[in-house]
Amino acid sequence: MMPKTELAAPAIPKSERGALRAIAAFEAIKGLAALASAVGLLSLLHHDLHHLALALIGHFDLDPSQHFPSLLLQYVDQVNSTPVSSFVMLATGYVALRWVEAYGLWFDRSWGEWVAALSGALYVPFEVRHVMHRATWVNVLVLLLNLVVVGYMIFRLRQRSMAKELASTQ
Repeated sequence: MMPKTELAAPAIPKSERGALRAIAAFEAIKGLAALASAVGLLSLLHHDLHHLALALIGHFDLDPSQHFPSLLLQYVDQVNSTPVSSFVMLATGYVALRWVEAYGLWFDRSWGEWVAALSGALYVPFEVRHVMHRATWVNVLVLLLNLVVVGYMIFRLRQRSMAKELASTQ
């Protein structure tokens, strides 16, 4: 008989384990990409980002007063005004969340599925809004993939719940 403190997940088919591990690998890669981006931005710490952005805009023969180049300059100015400690804490938290989630999913932990479901569900309203304002096949695909992942995590959590109920009645 299993101890009541930690009920194991029901045995899952190889294909489902593969799906969990694929999602875990994707989350780990997102964490790695965020870490690389943070290191890249930190390497620009003592540079004039506004000047670098203007040089990039000029390299592509764009007009800085057009919509997207001016948007880039606006965001560069926001990055310049953000305290480095805030940026480091935000990046560290995001990378840690992605890697913790990846670990939990890779090793089939229920808390990993909870983290995946909740963190994925947080993006859904923003993705829906984005699709409503600019519907492209990429935006729709991102929304659909996120909904599939969130739905799958909810499905796995319900499986665990039913297995726990079944075990408690026996």
